[in-house]
Order: sequence, then C-alpha cells, then structure tokens
Amino acid sequence: MASLFDLTGKVAVVTGSSKGIGRAIAERMAEHGAKVVISSRKRDACEAVAKGITDKGGEAVVIPCHVGRKEELQALVDQTIAHWGGIDILVCNAGVNPYFGPSLGISDEAFDRIMGTNVRSNLWLANMVAPQMAGRGGGSITIISSIGGLLGSATLGTYGLSKAADIQLARNLAVEWGPKNIRANCIAPGLVRTDFARALWENPENYRKRTRNTPLQRIGEPDEIAGAAVMLAAPAGTFITGQTIVIDGGTMAGSVAADWEQ
Repeated sequence: MASLFDLTGKVAVVTGSSKGIGRAIAERMAEHGAKVVISSRKRDACEAVAKGITDKGGEAVVIPCHVGRKEELQALVDQTIAHWGGIDILVCNAGVNPYFGPSLGISDEAFDRIMGTNVRSNLWLANMVAPQMAGRGGGSITIISSIGGLLGSATLGTYGLSKAADIQLARNLAVEWGPKNIRANCIAPGLVRTDFARALWENPENYRKRTRNTPLQRIGEPDEIAGAAVMLAAPAGTFITGQTIVIDGGTMAGSVAADWEQ
C-alpha cells in the first residue's frame, strides 16, 4: 500500500510554498520521497521551509519567483531542470485576493491582478512545464482552486471567478495533454487555517458563522489539503484527470452560498 503514495525520485515544483497550503504540500511531498522546489517571492521564507525539509532528510532547493512575471516563471522552470534534470509534478498554489466587496466596486487594476496571478500565471507555467513532462513520459499538474469557484458571492466574486477559471483550465489541460500521459486536476479547499484566509477565521464570530453549517463543525488544516495533493501526484492518482476535488469538511453539502460569504 505504501507504494501507492511513493514519490521517490520525482521532482516537484510548488508555487507559493513558503507558507500555508503550499508549504504543507511541499513538506508532505518531500516526506514521500519527492525532490521539492520551494518557491515564493521571499527567499528568506523559502529558505526556512527548505531547511526544515533537509533537516529531516528530504531534498529541497529554493528558487524564488513572482508568478505574475513571465520571465521569473521561465527562470523557475529552467533552473529546476538545470538542477534536477526535469519536472514531474507541478502544483500551482500561489494566489492573491486584493479586493473584498461587490463587483461594482472593483478597480481594473485589482481585477487584472487577481486574474493575472490566479489564472494567467497558471496557464503560463503549465505551458512551460508540460512539453518537458511529455518528454519524460508524463506527469501531474495540480491547481489549487477554491470552493469559491463553485459558489456565487457578493464579496469575493472576482476571486471566485478566477478560481472557476482554474477549474476549467485543469479540464482543458487534461484533455490537451492526456494523450501524453499528463494528468491535470484541481483541489478546491473550503476555509483553511492559513494567513491568506486569516480574516475569515481569526474572529470568533466569523468562525462561528463559517462553521455553523459545516458537518465537521470546523475549518480545515493545511495538511488536510496536502494529502490530496500527494495522492494526485502519486501512483494512487494515475487514473484521475480533469477533476476537481472539493475538500471542505462538508460545507457545500451542508450550507448555501450565503453561509459561505458570511
């Protein structure tokens, strides 16, 4: 059974992996044998994660990258290939949400930043990585979306729009690259205890509202997303492609869109 989740010898690039969900994914993939590239804008934060992995006997290198800059994404890919010979696993986790409020009030700048960082950068990176994956006999691409991409919202509408686009991007990639043995999937988390979502869970009243109709009566932890990412990249996930896995403690099953917004 252990072989179902064995990533020994695989090279994994995880964007936004200096904290939160991305960090958990990188750490757990390293524990399962992958050679991991830690990447985010801040080198110091990445170095701390990489050190934690190598101190435990894992393999990790740091390649800082701002995913909104195409030339930095290309450098991330090129340096990874130069260091480890190729890329087998890509996890597109980095994302932003600079605006909270109705769509009527969003500026063009904020809209472009959300869509550029959360969608366009993932397309860029997938297009850079997939051809060499095909040359290696296949690989796995996982995009971290959100249940916000499956629900309407009066306050997180553009963020949700970007995450819905990620879901479609994964489907498109699955169809385009499936004949080359490249799988593409999304993970759509509910509310998870990260700095990115701190405003939604740190306040006790907000926490109560966000969990009252969630069957498990709590929010998620980063490791609970990491497990699915490991599965999708490992032999256990080799017949899964074009899918969106919702990991939300049952929130979508037990509540309506209005509850998610509050």
